[in-house]
This record gives sequence, C-alpha cells and structure tokens, in this order.
Amino acid sequence: MRKKLTQPAGVCLLALFCCALWGSAFPCIKIGYEWFEIEGVGSQILFAGYRFFLSGIFTFLIGCILEKRILTMKRSSFPYILRQGLLQTTIQYVCFYVGLAHTTGTKGSIINGSNAFFSIIAAHFIVKNEKMTWSKTMGCLFGLFGVIVINLTPGALSGGFHMMGEGMVLLCSMAYGISTVLLKLISDRESAMTITAYQTLLGGFVLILIGLVLGGEVSGGGFKSLCLMLYMALLSTGAFSIWTLLLKYNPVGQVAIYGFTIPIFGVLFSAMFLGEQIVSIQNIAALVLVSAGIWLTYRKPCKEKEETVQ
Repeated sequence: MRKKLTQPAGVCLLALFCCALWGSAFPCIKIGYEWFEIEGVGSQILFAGYRFFLSGIFTFLIGCILEKRILTMKRSSFPYILRQGLLQTTIQYVCFYVGLAHTTGTKGSIINGSNAFFSIIAAHFIVKNEKMTWSKTMGCLFGLFGVIVINLTPGALSGGFHMMGEGMVLLCSMAYGISTVLLKLISDRESAMTITAYQTLLGGFVLILIGLVLGGEVSGGGFKSLCLMLYMALLSTGAFSIWTLLLKYNPVGQVAIYGFTIPIFGVLFSAMFLGEQIVSIQNIAALVLVSAGIWLTYRKPCKEKEETVQ
C-alpha cells in the first residue's frame, strides 16, 4: 500500500479527489440549512454533530471491513485522538457551520483556503524540520491578501467582514491548520482508519451535546434531506481517511500543495448548486491570490535547501 500511496500520480489523483469532496461541502451545508429548516446557532451545531457522528460510524464500519478486525485504539492513544477530535471536528466545525450560515459559499470557500497557511505557521513552531522560509512567508502574504480582497466592499475597507460570518470561517481555518500538523504527529500511533473513526466519533458526539444544550433542533428531514446527510457523512469519511493515509506516507508539503484546489472546487460548486455569481474581478483576484499563495508556500525551492527565516 505504501508504494501506491507515494507514487506522484496516485498522490495527485487521491488528493484532488479529497479536495473536490471538501469543496462540495460548501453548497451542501447551505442547501442542508434550507432542507432541514436549520435556524439558530444551536441547530447549526447539532446539524454538524449528526453529520460527523454518522461519518464516524461509517468510518468505523468500513475500517473494520478493510482491516478485518474490530478497530480498537491503545489506551495511551486516547488523549491524543481526543485532542484531535476536539480540535479537528468539534472546534473547527462549530466555527465552520456558524460562519457559513452568515456568508456565501463562494466567500467561505476562498477564506477557508487560508488553512494551508495556518498549517505552515503551526508546523514552524511544532515540527522540528518544518521551518519558515522566504518562499513560505511570501506564500502566506499572498494568501492573506486574497482573504482581504474577497472581503472588500466598494467604498468600505472592512464592510464585507463580519465576525459571525467570515470571522468564524477564518477561525475554522486556523483550527484546521493546527489540527493537520498534530494529525501528522500522531499518524504512527494508530492506523489511519482508527484515528479518523475515533476522532470523528468523539468530536461529533461533543458537537451533538453542544447543539442540544443550546436548544438546537433539526427537522424537515424528507428523503432528499436524508440523502444529502448521507452524502455529507460519506464525503467526510472518504476525504479524511484518504488524506490521513497520504499524510502518513508522504511529506506534508507534497500533499498539502493540492489544497489550493479546495477554494476552486468550492467556488465552482457554489455557482453550480447555489446559483451564486462568481464571475467578478474581486472573486477572481482573491482566488488567484489564495491559489498562488498556497503554490508558493509548498513549492520545492530551486536550491537544495532554502534559507530559513530567522
């Protein structure tokens, strides 16, 4: 398996598949709010909890079949997987679901593309051999400019930024960036399916508790709504499981470089399924800046070793 997961063509196809799945989540969540009659923060968080707890169940069952055993984790791994679940699922998706309810799918997907830069910054402080370089610094600056551009409105520097909308999506990106680095650090403790299953189950369970405490309610579940929930749960199962495997067998940079396609997929799917207007100088400029920033951040330097930023 390791040989297949380290071949450039295989890494490219699998990483792009994950990014396409994640990109499709933006319009799916917006549509889900309408179909499930989601109103209020509690209901948004409860909606997220149902999705990820169901995803954790699917991951557990698929993992048992693939590995031909009941997925269990070592007692010593529990604190690390619990931490991963709280950060990667609970905290990240509280911010994501609340934020996406107060902004467009297009803006949300582009802002969410900044998670790659937060991964780089977090890796600089957490991982010994992942130091900042000038190329990475320029990439982070490009990405920051992209986030600023997408939030500009005519005649007002900050009129397009709201903490409950764009701000929460940005916090979500920070949580994801840090969780990606921590996931790399624990990838050797358990199998990819075990880590994904238990962190999703634990994080999803906490989301459900928070949603219920806040008085959340999810209703209006017809057949098409249930199909949507099923797809959203399965996309999380597939994307997180494959991404965890890719991170385990490849350097972070060689996998994360494909993250620039998440905002691209998100913008395209938002236009297709939400009817959002995406052809504007502002949107195109922001998308180009974020994508260029991620490419700069993860590109291989021309020299064998690029000078680090002291």
